[in-house]
Formats: sequence, structure tokens, C-alpha cells
Amino acid sequence: MKQLVLFTLLFSLLSQVSYSQKKIWDETEAQKKERMAWWTEARFGMFIHWGLYAQPARHEWVKKRERISEKDYQKYFEMFNPDLFDPVEWAKKAKAAGMKYAVITSKHHEGFNMFASEYTDYDIMNTP
Repeated sequence: MKQLVLFTLLFSLLSQVSYSQKKIWDETEAQKKERMAWWTEARFGMFIHWGLYAQPARHEWVKKRERISEKDYQKYFEMFNPDLFDPVEWAKKAKAAGMKYAVITSKHHEGFNMFASEYTDYDIMNTP
């Protein structure tokens, strides 16, 4: 978990974006344009979509599309151990490539959370 937090912090440092607490659905067109200006100017970033489904190495909807049962999919939860995960190296490479931001999917289609959750044990904290 410590590495995941570090990873998130490192990528947030790549972008010097200030996010508003204002709810998106309350904003005007002008406010939306202003809010999105950072993204238009940054132009290049990384979208990280990574989790249990990466282990069968086919596609992110593997559980649903291949109709894998809860029991059979459980093995991916029990095996998920990103021991070679190196967020510092990822951040260095992203920055060297010119990336200005990163987006990480923190909860996946099958319900797995890449963060500690108060609502479920189906999270990264309960994997090896």
C-alpha cells in the first residue's frame, strides 16, 4: 500500500493542477473550459488501468465477457502480488517521456479496489 500511495503522489507532482471542490454538474460552460484548460495544455499523460484482470492477460472485462465464476476468478485475487511494482521508476520514465499527468483507475469493473476500503475486503490490502 505504501508503494501505491507513493506512486499516486509522484504522479500528482508531475502535474501542478489545482482541483476545485465545486461539483462538476454545477459549473457553467466557462468554468468547465477553465477547469479543462490544464488538460488541454498538458496534452500528454498516462492512463493506468491495472488490477486483477491483468493476470489472465486478455482484456479488462475478462471476468464478464468470458463468464468466469466468482470461484474461478478468486485465484487472481489470491495471486495478486505486485512485488516488482516500482512507482518511482514509473514516474521517472513518464516524466522523461514528457508526461504531465497520470490517471489511475482505483476501482475496477469486477469490484476490486486498488485502495483500502471500509466497505469491502475485495481490495489490494487483502492480497499478498
